[in-house]
Amino acid sequence: MMLSNPYLKYICFTAWAFFACCHATNISLAQVFDPTRFVLKNGLEIVVITDHRAPVVTHMLWYKVGSADDPPGNSGLAHFLEHLMFKGTTKYNAGEASKIIARIGGTENAFTSYDYTAFFQIIAPNHLSTVMDIEADRMRNLELTERDILSERDVVLEERRSRTDNNDVALFREQLASSMFLSYPYRIPIIGWKHEIEKLDIKAVMHFYNRWYNPNNAVLIIAGDVSPMDVKSLAQRYYGSIPKGPEVARVRIADPPHIAARRVVMKSSQIGQTRWTRRYLAPSYQYGESRHAYALQLLNEILGGSTSSRLYTKLVVERKDAVSAGSWYGADNLGPSTLGIFASPVKGKTIKELEGAIDEQIDLILTKGVSKSELSLAKKRLRRSAIFARDSVTAPARIIGNLILSGQKVHEIEYWPMKIEAVTRQDIIDAAKAVFQLNRSVTGILSPKNPT
Repeated sequence: MMLSNPYLKYICFTAWAFFACCHATNISLAQVFDPTRFVLKNGLEIVVITDHRAPVVTHMLWYKVGSADDPPGNSGLAHFLEHLMFKGTTKYNAGEASKIIARIGGTENAFTSYDYTAFFQIIAPNHLSTVMDIEADRMRNLELTERDILSERDVVLEERRSRTDNNDVALFREQLASSMFLSYPYRIPIIGWKHEIEKLDIKAVMHFYNRWYNPNNAVLIIAGDVSPMDVKSLAQRYYGSIPKGPEVARVRIADPPHIAARRVVMKSSQIGQTRWTRRYLAPSYQYGESRHAYALQLLNEILGGSTSSRLYTKLVVERKDAVSAGSWYGADNLGPSTLGIFASPVKGKTIKELEGAIDEQIDLILTKGVSKSELSLAKKRLRRSAIFARDSVTAPARIIGNLILSGQKVHEIEYWPMKIEAVTRQDIIDAAKAVFQLNRSVTGILSPKNPT
């Protein structure tokens, strides 16, 4: 399963949920999830989040490697390996582990993003040892044949055909990403380019596996009806004997300066409504002018993060220029992020008129900023929007894992509420001026081939 970072809708939502929950009660991370962290001698980092309200446990193993770490010419390799990890090992035949998890009433899945790959199971607490045994085994004992490679490569190619090549909206998004980033590997689709997927072979797969799939390059998150001491004992038993792997550096090509605005125009027979979007290059927690990351989260909420936002209120409700309008932003990338805006014009409105109306709202923020009440309400909306994050079976593990794999430390995460609360109106203007630069943007227009 692919997740197109930074648009990890579920993870982004639950991350907001967690932070909103912290802020709503004015307490720290330790008082919300009360995480316990320890590291095995082989370098495996383990975080335990105890919640005894339901007899269920999420076991989630994250690797510090994603599609942005694919070798040049081998796009899609990280995602391909995710698929192949469900093949056989020295201990379990192909498909046997999945059957065991199903037989004990558990579920499993995996996902690849630009920055990480994760595998998870949801099981009853008494079966935690079973999934630890399975996951620890395939960390270093994966066995693949040429037949495995060929058959699963066909599966991935069919996935690309069905989800991307036969979907004009998906193809349009690929073109936007390739235009947004000039060199940085976020410009390459997670699933990979078709002509490169077709050439992926067992040599490339095993080299990638041996390089990245090691305990010192992984984080294990256990959340649910468990105790930290029991988890530590089990983790030592199943993961502790795995040898530490070589230290690997994540080397990524940086973008050169963006000096010209870009436009991507495409027509499609699959849609009936014109779609307009613009993406601005933006910092993340770890990349660029990261001091703006907290203000940008609130700027996004005020500009287009909800039906109470400026874009929706002005363009959809009041002026009726658009049938939809909004924005998005994610700070949790290892690399650069984007602040994106989208809208679709009502019948009779031109793209030029729609674009002008959106630029007007941006100019108002740049010149006049946001009001005190807008900023206060934005913070309250973030609290209200996701208050039930802790009640989710998988959200705690996803939230903590996503943030750790995006470069944050467990002890750092708790400061989010305070940093959001400290954002001022001037911070919003400063962040807007840093990001809203046309020479660092891509505008996309996807329109019907035969408009009605």
